[in-house]
Amino acid sequence: MTATTELPATIGTGHDAPSAHDIEDLIRENMPMVGHLVRELLNRVPGHVHADDLSSAGFAALLSAARSFDVTRGIPFHRFAAVRIRGALLDELRGQDWASRSVRARARRAATARQELTAAMGRTPSDAEVAEMLGIGISELASVEDDVQKASLLSLQGFPTGAAEEMVPETSEGPEDLLLKRERLGYLHQAIQALPERLRQVVEESFLQEQPLSEVAARLGVTESRISQLRTEALRLLREGLNSSLAPELLTVAAGGPRTRKGCLQRRRSEYFAKVAQQGSLHTRLALTDSHGVPIAVAA
Repeated sequence: MTATTELPATIGTGHDAPSAHDIEDLIRENMPMVGHLVRELLNRVPGHVHADDLSSAGFAALLSAARSFDVTRGIPFHRFAAVRIRGALLDELRGQDWASRSVRARARRAATARQELTAAMGRTPSDAEVAEMLGIGISELASVEDDVQKASLLSLQGFPTGAAEEMVPETSEGPEDLLLKRERLGYLHQAIQALPERLRQVVEESFLQEQPLSEVAARLGVTESRISQLRTEALRLLREGLNSSLAPELLTVAAGGPRTRKGCLQRRRSEYFAKVAQQGSLHTRLALTDSHGVPIAVAA
């Protein structure tokens, strides 16, 4: 993250309020922080939450923080402003009535429709058939699945998927919590790099680069439905890859001998787990984020 500029010790003390020039300097130096917090949040919420709305709320909070900053409190401005900005983003999420329960409810209805159609038709229904049964368009059905997959990636990053309050990054993490979070993010990065090329490309382009599924599908020469399937497969593999290094007791072993299909799948899983473990050390994992847990690529 861009280094912040603090007010001189003589500013904001006693009866002297920060001048317009001081306020302008603080805002200009800390504007990148708003962009980072908004981008970080957008990766964790459904697609109907708009960047412009969050950015407007964030910049308004930054202005308010600059005007009310009091250096005598001994709090660096970027920390003081970050609390205000996160609060504003939270208020904006509440105002947009975002709630993961809504996402899960829509996902359950779609899953139930698929199950009922499968039982009735004796085969896996198409997206168009599921959408027709639900009375929605195919694009809306794809949006539901996209929201669910974003929530899944969020859980892999170590963040909860509950109420809106839990979607906004916290500032009160202790040194141990922050270190564990940084290590987990490092493992996630390495697990993504260890994915088979096609799955890695889908994850990087659709999640990390936030490219539309239609563009990713066109580039790979497949349908959007297939991209959704690949994302689901990648997320499952990522979760297992993280568990293999961080929580091996959560792994399940596929039954079957080495020549069976399940045996082959288990062998490929084991090879992937080994590749994740060999991607780097604690030092290289921590090197992917700064001391505040911000990815270096964003913080630079």
